[in-house]
Formats: sequence, structure tokens, C-alpha cells
Amino acid sequence: MLNLETSQGRYVYTRSLIMMLYKAVVTEAPGLTLRVEHSISNGQFCRLYDAQGNIAQVKRQLVDRLKSHMKALVAADLPFERVAMTQDDAISVFTKEGLTEKVDLLETSPRPEVVCYRLDGVVDSYISRLADRTSQVGVFDLRLYKEGILLLGPDRNNPKAPAIPVRQTKMYRAFQQSLDFNKIIQVSCVGDLNHAVERGNTGMLINVAETMHNKILSRISDDIMRRRRHGQAQLVLLAGPSSSGKTTTCKRLAVQLMTNMMRPKMISLDDYFVNRDQTPRDEHGEYDFESLYALDLPRFNADLNALLAGKEINLPTYSFELGRRVDKPRPLRLEENDILLIEGIHGLNPELVSEIPADRIYKVYVSALTSLRVDNHNWIPTTDNRLLRRMVRDSKYRGTSPEQTLARWPSVRRGEEKWIFPFQENADATFNSSLIFELGVMKDYLLPLLMGVPESSTYYGEARRLAEFLDCFLSIPTDQVPSNSLLREFLGGSTFHY
Repeated sequence: MLNLETSQGRYVYTRSLIMMLYKAVVTEAPGLTLRVEHSISNGQFCRLYDAQGNIAQVKRQLVDRLKSHMKALVAADLPFERVAMTQDDAISVFTKEGLTEKVDLLETSPRPEVVCYRLDGVVDSYISRLADRTSQVGVFDLRLYKEGILLLGPDRNNPKAPAIPVRQTKMYRAFQQSLDFNKIIQVSCVGDLNHAVERGNTGMLINVAETMHNKILSRISDDIMRRRRHGQAQLVLLAGPSSSGKTTTCKRLAVQLMTNMMRPKMISLDDYFVNRDQTPRDEHGEYDFESLYALDLPRFNADLNALLAGKEINLPTYSFELGRRVDKPRPLRLEENDILLIEGIHGLNPELVSEIPADRIYKVYVSALTSLRVDNHNWIPTTDNRLLRRMVRDSKYRGTSPEQTLARWPSVRRGEEKWIFPFQENADATFNSSLIFELGVMKDYLLPLLMGVPESSTYYGEARRLAEFLDCFLSIPTDQVPSNSLLREFLGGSTFHY
């Protein structure tokens, strides 16, 4: 049985489903190519492409046939046969199957042996192992979604039933914007990125990606300015999950707001923590600092209302060392052209600002919505991108080992699932903080850390999975990354102060 309570178990399950979907496409839709684009709406969003590389129109009848074929594979209880091939043999197989992104990856990231899987005559490769047999992955659903297909694995809270899609229109739009950008710069998969490294084109690639970040933040700033002209958007709430780059995004947005003749004033939600003895506890009896109710909501709303009314307040100061608020003079008043910027994980939760008129608030959601694929059937999970960012930062600035970061990550993810992700669609703007080159830059720092996790460790398997994934990338020199890049929040060397 696969343990779906662990990230490794869920990866194995999902990628096994993808191989079954690939087998179904080969049989039911010959001539079309399957591409797994990204995670969305509790599942994996997939598209089918024709021989010319155009998106194929998908109809419900085809989705039903694919689903029936997958169910037949489950009922047949077929093995996912592990097959070791030479690189040349694997390239020959994938060329014949039209899996060009896998060929590009192997040509730019050579290895003496390629681990593949065979299912009912079809061969594929994945960056994690698969299940032993098809009968182990029988809980799933396949639905028509936008112009593609949504593959849904088991529900996290009820593994005996498929996950239920949730509405994520704004997230889909942000992903699509990134996919369109990738198409323009001709870097959609790791093989494309590696080719750019080989040709010495990473400098231009980095400049274009950073300029796109600036452009999106400029558009957000312009939207805020337009609303302010109508007496709205007097404070900006900026939220996102761990290691999404919220802090740098907030600072860069502040720069853009100043170019629109607004003067940002910043408030930290951390200073509104309740005293330690009033902090709620989680199901394990531990202090739950990620809970919304770890904040003094009445004081926070009262201060915001006073500021919006033109009054002066004294900002609270919280001492983490003492576990309580301390008295300290910190007067704040909003003058003409001032705008409040507030960064924190609860920024999209309407209960945070329940006493503030909705039109006075502008909400920004920040996340690393990774749109770069490893290859046709291997996507890069957003959570992996953020985990690797956090691992770099934890090691460089907090003295935390990879094992400690990996141990803490499930708790972080649970907090995100409860306090952040349910409110994503509340955002007025979504900022995708991922950078198409960042994993190539972080590779050389991360690989020694991950390879240093001993086999005796509980986290050895996860560390090896991440190391093998990073090994697909060609290295990109850190000195090519600008000092104002969001990535500098994790690497160091930023012009911003944190």
C-alpha cells in the first residue's frame, strides 16, 4: 500500500496515474501528445497536442474513453515494470514515441543509465518511482477542464474517494500567463533551459524574466492607483505561502507605488501577536503561531480604522524573546499620498480585516507558480520549488539542516492548507514569483546539502528525490542574478534589507 499521508507516497501515486493516462492517450488518441502542465484545482492540468504542436480540442467523449481505459488498466492489475536503459536506447524509444522534451533532457543532462517504466507495451520515465501495480492506484477521476483535462488523485481527507475540484480561476490565469511567457522566450521545459545554458543565453533569459516581474508589479501598482482615485484601495494586504518571496515582493511593489506618487508605510502583522499565554494551541498541544487567532484582531482592526480616519496610533511592538507585547513609542499617522502595506500569511482571509470596508482594501496573492516542466510528463510542483528556496535560506541564515527543514515542512504545509490556500481566489491580483532560471542557480548550493543527508535518516528518500530532480539542471552562475531579484531573498546579496 502507498502511504498517502507522506509527500513521497502522493508523488508515487500521482505519477503512476499519469503513466496510465499516457497509456490511455496512446491507445485512444493516437497522433496526439500528452503534456502535464501544472497543478491546479486539486489535480494535474494536462493538455493534448497535435503533430504540429497545437493544442488539440478535447471533447467529453474522449475524456470518458480515456477514463474507461485507465479503469481497465486498474482492473487488469498490470505491473509498472522497471526497466534500465542506456541513454542512447532511451533517446531512441522517446524519439519514436514523439516525446521530444524527454529527448532534450537526456541530451543536455546525460547519464549512463536511464530508469524507465513499461506499462502494457508503453515506455516512460519519471523523476520518482512508480507503484508496483496498477491496482494500487485505483482511486482517481478524469474531467474536462478548460481546453484540457484535469487528473484528480485521492482526496487527502478521504483517500477512498477522488479529490473534488475547486474553483481557481485567478490561479489558472496566472499559470496561463506564465506558460504564454515561456512560449515567447522558447523555454518551456528543463531541456530548453539547459540548451540556453549551453548557448550562453542565460544572461538575456534572466534579464527578460526579471523585467517581466517588474512589469507585473507595475501593473498591480497602476491598478491600485486607479482605485485610489475613486477613494478606494487605501491599504494593501499581501499574502502567500512559505518561501513564496512575499517580503521582496512587498518591497518591490513599494518601489512601484512610489513611481505612482504614493508613499508606502509598512505594518508587520508579527507585532500584533497576542501574548504567549493567550496563543491558541494545535491538536498536538503546541503553540499554533500560524493560526489567525494568534493575532490580536480587535486591536489590529481598531488601529487600521483609526489610521484610515486620519488619526495617529502607536504601533505595538512584540518581543518574541519575551513572548509578549512591550511598550515602545512607535507613532504612525497616514498623511496625504501615504498607503499602508501589510504583509503576512493571513492577508487574504476576510476575518483579518472584518471591521474594514472592503473597498478600502487591495489584496495581492504571491506564490511561486512554477510553470517550467521537467519534460512531457513530469511537472515541477510549486511546493518543491518553495521547499528548495526555504532549504537554501534556512541553511544560509538560520543554521538549519536540510533534515530539519524537511521535518518542519509537513507542518508548514498543513498551516497553508488551512489558513492560506482556501482564500487564494479572494485576491485582487496574483503575482507569480517563480523565476524560470532559479533552480539552475540554486542547484550548486543545494546538491551538497541534500547529498549530505545520511541513509539512516528518515528524510533520506525525500532528499535523494530532490537531489535527482536538481541533477536534471545545468548550473547557472549566481553572479548573473541581479541584486534586486526576488531570488536574492534566499541566496543573499540583495539591495533590500530584511
